[in-house]
Amino acid sequence: MKKLILLIIAGCICSPTIAQTKIEALTKLQQEFVDLRFGMFIHFNIPTFMDDDWADPDASPSIFNPVKLDCGQWAKTAKAANMTYGCLTTKHHSGFCIWDTQTTDYSVRNSPYKKDVVKQYVDAFRKEGLNVMLYYSILDTHHKIRPGFITTQHIEMIKAQLTELLTGYGEIKALIIDGWDAPWSRISYDKVPFEDIYYLIKSLQPNCLVMDLNAAKYPAEALFYTDIKSYEQGAGQHISKDSNTLPALSCLPINSAWFWKPDFPTATVKSPEFIVNDNIIPFNEVYCNFILNAAPNRDGLIDANAVEAFRTVGKMWSNKGRVKTLPICEAPVISSNIAKNKPANGSWSNDMHLMDFAVDDNFGTSWQSNRAVQQPWLEIILGESEQPFNMITVTQGHKSIKKYKLEYYQNNIWHSLFSGSNDDAIKTHRFDRVWANKVRIVIEEFSAPPAISEFGVYNERR
Repeated sequence: MKKLILLIIAGCICSPTIAQTKIEALTKLQQEFVDLRFGMFIHFNIPTFMDDDWADPDASPSIFNPVKLDCGQWAKTAKAANMTYGCLTTKHHSGFCIWDTQTTDYSVRNSPYKKDVVKQYVDAFRKEGLNVMLYYSILDTHHKIRPGFITTQHIEMIKAQLTELLTGYGEIKALIIDGWDAPWSRISYDKVPFEDIYYLIKSLQPNCLVMDLNAAKYPAEALFYTDIKSYEQGAGQHISKDSNTLPALSCLPINSAWFWKPDFPTATVKSPEFIVNDNIIPFNEVYCNFILNAAPNRDGLIDANAVEAFRTVGKMWSNKGRVKTLPICEAPVISSNIAKNKPANGSWSNDMHLMDFAVDDNFGTSWQSNRAVQQPWLEIILGESEQPFNMITVTQGHKSIKKYKLEYYQNNIWHSLFSGSNDDAIKTHRFDRVWANKVRIVIEEFSAPPAISEFGVYNERR
C-alpha cells in the first residue's frame, strides 16, 4: 500500500506536461548557449603567481597581488575578438577563492590585494555587453576535498561557496565545474552528490547551465552529469566535427598552458587562422561553442601578444548569432547510478569480458556476449531488499543491439519495463518509479555479439 501511495504521489508531482516543460526550458537554454559561439576563458588565480598550473596547496595568500588588475582590459579584449561571454576561475584545484567569501580564510581577503576579483570581472564584462559565466573546482587540495578526506562539512562548504557565487553577482549564464568524477580527481558523484549540487544551482538560478568538464570519462553520445557536453582539447578530448548532435563546448588556451608563465609575453601564441578555421567555424557547425583561454599576468593584465591575437581573430571572424537548431536530445543523467559495482549475472561471456565489466563505472571496459549465445542476457542484483528506480541507461561497447526487453524482478516475478527496438548507441529509458531487487536486459536481435560498457539504474528526482 505504501508503494502504491508513493507511486501516485510521484505521478502527480511529475506529470508528463511538467516533465516536458522542463525539457523544453533546458533545450532553449542549450540552444542559447551554443548560439553564443565563442567566448573567453580566464585562468587567473593563485597559480598565476607560481610556475605551475597546479599550485602548492599551502601557498601563502601573500603572493596574490595583481597591482595593475584591469578586468576592463580583459573585457575589451574579448569584445575585440567578437566574443559574447567570459568565464573566470573563481576557485581552482588548490582552493584559493578570488571573491569575498565567508567560507574560508584562504581567499583574496587575506592577500595584499584584498579586493573582490569576481565582482570586478562581472561588472567589466557586463559593461561591454558580454555574458558572464564562472568556473569552480570541486577538487580542492588546500581544504583536502580529495579522495579519502571528504566530509559532510566539505560538502556544506561547497554548497555555501556556490550559493555565494550564485546570489552575489547577478545572472550567471553557466557554471563550468571541474575536478569532479574525473580519472585524475577520483571524487565521485556519490561522495560529493551531483544531484544535490545540481538542484541547489537550479534553485538559486534556474537558467544557469551546469557544465562539468567530464568528457574524459563519459561517452560522447549522451549528457551524463552535465547540461552541455564539454571537451578539453589539451587533455585529449576532441569533439567529432562530423557526428556530434549534442550541445557542446570545446576549450583551449591561446598560450602553452592555462595559467600565466614568465615566457608568455615573448612566446608564440596560437595563430588566429588556427583559432578561426580549425576551431570556431567547424565547431559551430556541430552545435559546439568554443572557449579560448586568456592568462592574465601577475600584474592582472593580458599580455600584448595575446591581445593582438584576439584582435586579429575579431578581424577575421564575425559572430553571426544563432547556429543550426539543436536536435532533440535526452535530458541529462544527474542521479547516482545505483547499479554501480553491484553483483551481475548473465549468459556466457566472451573470453575475459565478464558481466562485472558492465557495472564497474568504467566506460572503457564492457561485458561482451559469447558469439555462440543466441539470446544474450545480463542481470544486475540491486540488493536483498527492493530498491526504487525510474530510469535505466544501456551504454553499448559497440552499436549492435537492435531488439531487446528490459525487466524488473518484484515479488519473485519478472515484470516488463520495455520491449521493442532502439538503435541508439546509448539507450535511455525513463518510466514511472518501480521497486525491485533485480533488473535485466534480454537481447533478442543484434547485428554482432553485444557488448555493454555500462548498465545504469537511477532513481532520479522528478
